[in-house]
Amino acid sequence: MLRATRDLVLPTTITGSYPRPQWFVEELRGRGFKDALGDSRFREQYLDAVACLVREQEMAGLDIVTDGDSRFDLTVGGKSWFFYVIERLRGITGHVDRAAAGGWRGLPPGHILREVMEAYQPAVVGEAVSGASLQYAALFKTAQRLSARPVKFGAITGQSLAKMLVNRHYASDRELILALAEINNAEFKEVAAAGCRVIQVEEPQHHIAGANGTATDKDLEFFTEAVNREIAGVDTEIWLHTCWGNPNQQPLHWDRPSYERALPYLLATNADVLTLECASTKGRDLPLLKHHRTDKKIAIGVVNHSTAAVEPPEFVANLIRRALEYVPPERLVLSTDCGFGREGLARRIAFYKCVAINLGANLVRRELKLPEVEIPAADPRWTFGG
Repeated sequence: MLRATRDLVLPTTITGSYPRPQWFVEELRGRGFKDALGDSRFREQYLDAVACLVREQEMAGLDIVTDGDSRFDLTVGGKSWFFYVIERLRGITGHVDRAAAGGWRGLPPGHILREVMEAYQPAVVGEAVSGASLQYAALFKTAQRLSARPVKFGAITGQSLAKMLVNRHYASDRELILALAEINNAEFKEVAAAGCRVIQVEEPQHHIAGANGTATDKDLEFFTEAVNREIAGVDTEIWLHTCWGNPNQQPLHWDRPSYERALPYLLATNADVLTLECASTKGRDLPLLKHHRTDKKIAIGVVNHSTAAVEPPEFVANLIRRALEYVPPERLVLSTDCGFGREGLARRIAFYKCVAINLGANLVRRELKLPEVEIPAADPRWTFGG
């Protein structure tokens, strides 16, 4: 159900995460969000930080903004993306040392991803998972009251969360994934009921497992089933975000794999919008879309989250032009390849990447005789010393 992008042509947004202001040093550290808001220092810093990040996205002219994933603690390699949920999940009975549990293949000492994975100590599921107090609706409402524009709320999908869990309770990992899907589904329904116009389910396993050869066709069908369980009955616009990894702004693959095998299974989900990482590959996989009929909107990354260089407007425009060969403008959404993270990019760089999205999009809007978007950050009237 298109509630955020229904009447928008070439709308712009970012994936979700955004670098923290340097003065935002308070963290949840396992507390419930509502409980933490009773801490004066956390409350002031959190609300001010979200207000700053939302305003920067508005200054870039983005149509849909996010809270920067500001609920996540400043952890190595974005560990909190997993552990915000894990720390609040009932049924966790301990943790294992990743070094003892394996997982180091292909990551010799001196590789940055080895250090990242050292920090990811998987949790043990020793009992049935249930009743996580994630408070997603409260997080959404806190951000939405700061902007008249739609706030996109994103959260990890159950099948990716399961990658950081050691299953010692369920008969199969599939049963664990479906149990996590039910928890997410209840949370997403609350977020939708709170007025959220777009919810983003992040990182199904289709493309990663499909590209590395670990998934059978039946596995890919199951991943689609699990996504559909998560979003069943969630009465709002649903996005399904995919990318090729983002721990510490590092790609899991220097040469990005192809979406070719996963694409039909991703399109078979009940999501309204599918996001594809494209800036890193200059849109290499866009021609795949001509082989699949779909009424979904397609969101493409037009700036790369894993490089510090800000893309020139013409690079963004060329990528949009290429996408328009396969997706009509009324079904094309412009975004980032993945989130900007909390420790990988400088906030200034993230901001100007946001600006670049609309600078490039305005070039194409002009060619299509569409109204250009106002970009306060690029308005020459407000520059210094002009």
